[in-house]
Amino acid sequence: MRAAQAESTRHRLLSSAWTLFTEQGYAATTVTKVARAAGTSVDTLYASIGRKPVLMRAVVESAISGTDQTIPALQRDYVQRVRAAQDAATKLELYAAAIAAMSPRTAPIFQALRDAARTDHDCAALDAEISARRATNMRSFAGELRETGQLRPELTDDRGGDIIWATAGHEHYTQLVGGRGWSAAEFGDYLRELWVSLFLARRDIRGGS
Repeated sequence: MRAAQAESTRHRLLSSAWTLFTEQGYAATTVTKVARAAGTSVDTLYASIGRKPVLMRAVVESAISGTDQTIPALQRDYVQRVRAAQDAATKLELYAAAIAAMSPRTAPIFQALRDAARTDHDCAALDAEISARRATNMRSFAGELRETGQLRPELTDDRGGDIIWATAGHEHYTQLVGGRGWSAAEFGDYLRELWVSLFLARRDIRGGS
């Protein structure tokens, strides 16, 4: 029962922090506000998660994993489905769908982190770390796509990784969904169509000649 209570408390704290960070910003969000919104005490917040920079990291990692815990990239369900797919088009389709599913929770907190990074050293370090980690993962994904033998031969892993890194980023999502009124599903469809047309050799594009 104590373990279940601790999990419930952590969930409330992360959920409350996500809402406050994305709506009020990092600087305006105090640990007291987070604890109050979660219906618990500051001491409990510190014991359950940690101080404010640790809380921001926990919220970011939770948004990425879709759970209340940090999950390494290779252990995430969608990554395992992508890796199990045999052809490049399916891999791209699965990853585009995953980005569409996770962006409503990741894009707002990534933007809050980016805003906080302008004035907070800890947030700046975390923002740089997340960006570099994404770039590394995207380059690995581009290499995995190449191993199918279905990519345009002139497209390097570095260039392919950069394209995925940029187009799947929270800035791109926010511009189209927040700025132009797209739905998350429409964004996912767009990514799939864009990536297939950019990455696959003509003979491997579904419906192509």
